[in-house]
Amino acid sequence: MTGVPGSVRPEVHAASGKRLGASHPRQEGPTDLRLVPPALAAWATAALTLDAPAGWGVGVVAVALGLGVALLWVRPLARPRVAVAAVLLCAAAAAASAGLHGADLRRGPVPELARQYATVTAEVELTSDPRLTRPRVRGNRTTPTAVLINAEVRRVEAGGGAVAVTRTPVLMVVEASGGSPWLRLLPSTRLRVTGARLAPPLTGGDRIAAVLRVRGRAPEVVERASAAQRFAGRLRAGLREATDGLPADARALLPGLVVGDTSRITPELDEAFQETDLTHLLAVSGSNLTIILVLLIGPPGTAQLVERRGLAPRLGLSLRTTALCGGALTLAFVVVCRPDPSVLRAAACGGVVLLALATGRRRPLVPALATAVLLLVLFDPWLARSYGFLLSVLATGALLMLAPRWSAALRRRGLGPRWAEAVAAAGATQVVCAPVVVVLSARVSLVAVPCNLLAEFAVAPATVLGFAALATAPVAMPVAKMLAWCASWPAGWIADIATTGAALPGAGIDWPGSWAGAGLLLLVTVAALLIGRRLWRRPWWCGAGAVLLVLAVVQPPPLVRVISGWPPPGWRLVMCDVGQGDVAVLAAGEGTGVVVDAGPDPELVDHCLRTLGITRIPLVVLTHFHADHVAGLPGVLRGRAVGAIETTGHEEPVEQAEFVWRQAAARGVPVTRAVAGERRRTGELSWRVLWPPPGPAPDPEGPNDASVTLLAEVAGLRFLLLGDLEPPAQRALLRSPEGGLLGGVDVLKVAHHGSAYQDPDLIRRAAPRVALISSGEGNPYGHPAPGTVAALRAQGAAVLRTDEDGALAVVGEGEGGELRVAGD
Repeated sequence: MTGVPGSVRPEVHAASGKRLGASHPRQEGPTDLRLVPPALAAWATAALTLDAPAGWGVGVVAVALGLGVALLWVRPLARPRVAVAAVLLCAAAAAASAGLHGADLRRGPVPELARQYATVTAEVELTSDPRLTRPRVRGNRTTPTAVLINAEVRRVEAGGGAVAVTRTPVLMVVEASGGSPWLRLLPSTRLRVTGARLAPPLTGGDRIAAVLRVRGRAPEVVERASAAQRFAGRLRAGLREATDGLPADARALLPGLVVGDTSRITPELDEAFQETDLTHLLAVSGSNLTIILVLLIGPPGTAQLVERRGLAPRLGLSLRTTALCGGALTLAFVVVCRPDPSVLRAAACGGVVLLALATGRRRPLVPALATAVLLLVLFDPWLARSYGFLLSVLATGALLMLAPRWSAALRRRGLGPRWAEAVAAAGATQVVCAPVVVVLSARVSLVAVPCNLLAEFAVAPATVLGFAALATAPVAMPVAKMLAWCASWPAGWIADIATTGAALPGAGIDWPGSWAGAGLLLLVTVAALLIGRRLWRRPWWCGAGAVLLVLAVVQPPPLVRVISGWPPPGWRLVMCDVGQGDVAVLAAGEGTGVVVDAGPDPELVDHCLRTLGITRIPLVVLTHFHADHVAGLPGVLRGRAVGAIETTGHEEPVEQAEFVWRQAAARGVPVTRAVAGERRRTGELSWRVLWPPPGPAPDPEGPNDASVTLLAEVAGLRFLLLGDLEPPAQRALLRSPEGGLLGGVDVLKVAHHGSAYQDPDLIRRAAPRVALISSGEGNPYGHPAPGTVAALRAQGAAVLRTDEDGALAVVGEGEGGELRVAGD
């Protein structure tokens, strides 16, 4: 079909992006939205009636069913009436399904035993993979890890000896740590647990009827997992073995990309993926399946053509055989990735995309997506309350409805077809999903779109090679290792993108983590799109906006210093604001600082050091091993040249000391022990260790009293950093040979976050001009104590605290010079 010179080509040809137009043009009609209202009605009804009283559920079913039938009964049938009847009937079906599923949680003896906190002997069947909780800092310790497993109680025996047969979903919490045999269990395994305690769920509206707390003894297996689960387990174990020799990030990430196995993902890497909105790559999603199907079938729209591409025509497979192979791949995907609700959701969304690949049409796929939502909600009403389900549907809908329009607009403005597709897909999914993500994270990522764009080019090769390694591992491990090594390059690229993007100072901004905040973000996004659409025709304005956005994300230190005044020029010591914990940085030259303690959170200490421009750390001093002083160590070590770590000789708590050794060993940083009398210097900074003495600390049972105490000097200013010393050790320090050096310090880092336990003689001897207290806002310990603040002020000290003043920077010169403290 050719047009006269100068005429406008038909839209169907112009949209192809090709000079001569489309060889097989397809003219699609308007989007069919008729199934969308019934699907949304079923979704909303299921979400609202899952935990509603039985009477309410029956009432909703009766009213909706009655009205729907009545509307269909009236003749003649009119299209609006049929549409309303369809909505009512789907709502009635969803209410019935939700009522039956909700009743499962209230049926049987388990809920009543949970309300009594009864100790039981139970036989349970596992319904999910075991997963290990991440340690969290509480006070000066980290919470012990536990293994979480979803399961169904099949038989339960309470104290009276009566045995009841039931089928009640519970969450098992097992006191265990990494390497526990509980982590090697497979779904469908039956166990017998004795002496377990039932408890009600912490929050209502969950998929579980009770929490089953199990002591950390070895699991007692009653019946092995099913053959399908054992086969899937062998494949997943083979993939883990094939990735054992890879670099750390690729070893952790590749199983997550392929089958959603996140057992090796470190907290730091997980945080980086959250900051950059790449977490969908760590979960089983429809994109995993789509990549494999594209490899089989070829690009969209070519499945039914004679010149179809992909592996299928090269293998001589007919279209029907190709469809059967696609179905078999989908089934294998579900088996290997476990047939739990998230995988079924992914398979359904992948099936919608498969239909797009086969037909080359997108608009008619909206009814297919609505049908998938309707069937999934009726099959498993708990999906109606799942954020993962909501995000999957929104992302798929954005790819079907928004992305094609945006891609066409970008192509009209000269962007290549592939780049237009990629930019449109990343932008559309981010715009649609961001309001939901902000409810979960209370943060808006400013680097999500570029990070997703850069990662997109590596996802397909990493996934394909990873699945190839998964398939070959049981029969040819050397080949699987080679394939895994090849996959490690794109996987490492994705990990580097996540960590680099998360490390940018302006990678994200805090946002209200509520549905009101989500609505506000949606309004801001719509306004930004409207403004951007108007500015699109003004290249200079677009360029200026892009430059401003880059500056806001990168935040070059010189520019930030000029705008914010932080950090102040010539700072000597900075007390970082890390909540209830300690981090102090002593200036030792341009971009160089000695870090004393690491605080409780890697992200907070990393942010503080980045704002200070610290890239080289000759020494990290960890005063003692309490979690609020060492748990943030990965943030200190991240991307910086660290010479050594120095610690106290009192290695308690043991688990925190081992954590420090593991972190140091992983990065090749030597660990030494601080002893009173030790002197060091780097640049203008010099310091002396005052405590602990070479012998044992006065109270070996108390880590606080073994805190490393430093007397530092820079530019004539003297800083006394006491760690968490308690009064017994403070008095012993005064009596020690080093006690004579304590008089007349300029700045005192008050011991133990300003607690009430301070030795008044030490405060009088030190007589600081400035006292700095590091404590968390609203902490449950009452730090700092009013009496301690009053005692310091009585000695003439200016008292500043991070919970009220934020990060604190000391600026000035010694020997009677001006001393100033600036806050951020």
